[in-house]
Amino acid sequence: MAQNFRQGEILRLAREQGNVVVEDLAAHFGVTLQTIRRDLTELCDAGRLTRVYGGAVLPSGVANIGYEHRRALNAEAKARIAARVAADIPDAASLFLNIGTTTEAVARALLDRRQLMVVTNNLNVANILAANEGVEVIIAGGVLRRADAGLVGDMTLETVRRFKVDFAVIGASALDEEGDLLDFDVREVSVSQAIIRQARQTFLAADTSKFARTAPVRIASLADIAAFYTDCPPPQNVIKRCRDWGTRIVLAHPDAENGQA
Repeated sequence: MAQNFRQGEILRLAREQGNVVVEDLAAHFGVTLQTIRRDLTELCDAGRLTRVYGGAVLPSGVANIGYEHRRALNAEAKARIAARVAADIPDAASLFLNIGTTTEAVARALLDRRQLMVVTNNLNVANILAANEGVEVIIAGGVLRRADAGLVGDMTLETVRRFKVDFAVIGASALDEEGDLLDFDVREVSVSQAIIRQARQTFLAADTSKFARTAPVRIASLADIAAFYTDCPPPQNVIKRCRDWGTRIVLAHPDAENGQA
């Protein structure tokens, strides 16, 4: 009975928060980490949750989880990833930043930079960078997606096509082991594809929990990406594909040796 109650409560917390963390659950229920890991294993085996590093998330399919839950999900990993991305973007560069909570973390990591020009279809990114007078911010107008302050549609595409920038930093809702970047909204994907075409180099910023998720619309392949910034080594076949394609994998995990997979 206690186990059934605990697992039901874990599911409730996952629905509210978008994710659950092993250590937090152990403290919440007053049980061992091993007990929580067994609960998560059973819930994942039943298809109720999907395991990620340090915990579990709601399984995804054709709809994304809520924006506020995504913002809180793996926040520390996103901050480390963002810092590594920002370190590879020089001052006096031009770049795109697209929709996503990880690209918003990259914007925060650029707050001390100078002479940047940033084109974005993410109003949250624009608001973050507005605090830095050393960054010129250009907003790609379009249809406002109120759920996450993203801009999509034909007007957004038209704006993106006016630019040819040094770097694009993009996110994705899911990644698969064939190396495909995936998302949920066809309109957002069209903008992301245009951003990749209009950038001299494209960086993907995505934590490895994205390999545990699915989404129905293909953005591109890791073969189209110059560098993949993530928090933990991805699956071995993805590492091999990236080596074959010449896509750098840059690890932002604190224990990563030399930051390379």
